[in-house]
Amino acid sequence: MRATLYLFLFFLIFSCSRKEEAPQKKSPNILLIVADDLGYADLGSFGGNIETPNLDQLSAEGIRFSRFHTAPFCAVTRAMLLTGNYSHVAGMGSQDLVSDVPGYEGKLSDRVIPIPALLQEAGYHTYIAGKWHLGLTEEANPANKGFENSFVTLEGGANHYSSRGIFPETPESIYTENGVETNWPEGAYSTDLYTDKLLEYISSNLDDQQPFFAFAAYTSPHWPLQVDEKYWKKYQGKFDAGYEQLRADRLESLKEAGMIPSNSQLPPLHPAIKPWNSLSAQEQKKEARKMELYAGMVDNLDENIGRLFSFLKEKGAYENTLIIFMTDNGAAGEDFFYSEYFGPFLKGLYTDEYSQMGKENSFISYGPQWAEAGSSPFYLYKGFTSEGGMVAPLIISGSAVDVKGKIHDSFLSVMDIAPTIYDLAGITYPDQFQEKAVQKPVGESILPILKNEKSEAHDSTYVFALEHRGYAMLRKGKWKLLNLKTPFERENFGLYDLENDLIEQNDLKNTFPEKYQELLKDWDTWSKKVGVQTPTPQPKK
Repeated sequence: MRATLYLFLFFLIFSCSRKEEAPQKKSPNILLIVADDLGYADLGSFGGNIETPNLDQLSAEGIRFSRFHTAPFCAVTRAMLLTGNYSHVAGMGSQDLVSDVPGYEGKLSDRVIPIPALLQEAGYHTYIAGKWHLGLTEEANPANKGFENSFVTLEGGANHYSSRGIFPETPESIYTENGVETNWPEGAYSTDLYTDKLLEYISSNLDDQQPFFAFAAYTSPHWPLQVDEKYWKKYQGKFDAGYEQLRADRLESLKEAGMIPSNSQLPPLHPAIKPWNSLSAQEQKKEARKMELYAGMVDNLDENIGRLFSFLKEKGAYENTLIIFMTDNGAAGEDFFYSEYFGPFLKGLYTDEYSQMGKENSFISYGPQWAEAGSSPFYLYKGFTSEGGMVAPLIISGSAVDVKGKIHDSFLSVMDIAPTIYDLAGITYPDQFQEKAVQKPVGESILPILKNEKSEAHDSTYVFALEHRGYAMLRKGKWKLLNLKTPFERENFGLYDLENDLIEQNDLKNTFPEKYQELLKDWDTWSKKVGVQTPTPQPKK
């Protein structure tokens, strides 16, 4: 009897010890998807009229963020996204400007650590396919910034079908794979190729039980507007009423989707935009085709995102993957084909003829007229520090998200993404990296929001600010300083109450002088801390 009791106790103790030694659950995978120049009002789940079923499903499975703020330009946002710090600290105080001035190096600085570098140290596989835009040098390449596998265009944009250049400095676009210059595969389309590459990278190590960080850095729907006919044909005729009507329609559909307050209004159109009714029938036909092409690119983008989701589901990895979808700034109003600097180069390589629109030899942008519809209901678009240039769609779903179909309305910034990833992966940001002191992220983890444990990431005292080529803003609670005049002068800041004036039309600096002075002091403190200045040479863009 006693022997039997001892034997029972032995097996009980052994069983308990085996349970304690059981392997821990695999760390979550992270899939970061960034669309390029996608407008706030484009996605179906945000109230748009472009077919995006895969992203709509992602919204239903997770959280849509209605007041997510990026920077007003691509490279600036990417620097803040990958570091959790301000663009000046990260080395990208100004897009495409390379200088010796701290904060304006034109590449990621050694004052910060990129997300993939820390994740790689924590045992993650790290992959990127798509747009880099954070430096052209070997040192700045993603292969030297923590990415195990990478296929990227190094520049801010590219032809979607070939390596035919779109910038005068590089008549042939530059691509690298794992740090080595490579060629664009003949016949490939950008969004399809980047998806193929990412699937190839993920597949190569999927069975080793290590988690992955995959960055789908798509170049769609960035100009030039190019996409196969089967994608844009389904939108023929849907934009014939013009950009002013689309802007008004989206105001109402955004309200219905719950993305903006029911009393929201539209700001005035940019004065340079010609009224739709003043255009000739041929001009209207061409303008409508621009938007059809853009919609087709978004449609194709959603299809490729669906390919990523299907692959993860087939491999049994979907449930353990945090999926973050965002875009990098407001809708794009640039139209370089007609610009003084870029125009002569582009006209030597491309055409804007109606019959060629959407093809490899065509260079078309949809311009500020459609960008104002894409940024509806906010003021202005990409490049400006107004809400229209910086409010972008954000959807987070999958692992660690405990709520479904919710819309989150409080302020967030792109700098909150890196701390969230570190929090999820159990990573502590160090004081030093590669024997150099580094600055910690200034964003906040939103993991408690994803887990429905907290309603806001930032309180009313939190200061968020940004400066880019003289345009500037500072946000504190519901209050915002905004300057849209260059060269920058401190006294040109206006004061806006975003709680009651979402479209930034009512300057209150004379009504609330004490609040105005308080925020000006915050600006002085912030700009000195991050090193805002105007280095030379000035950028051409």
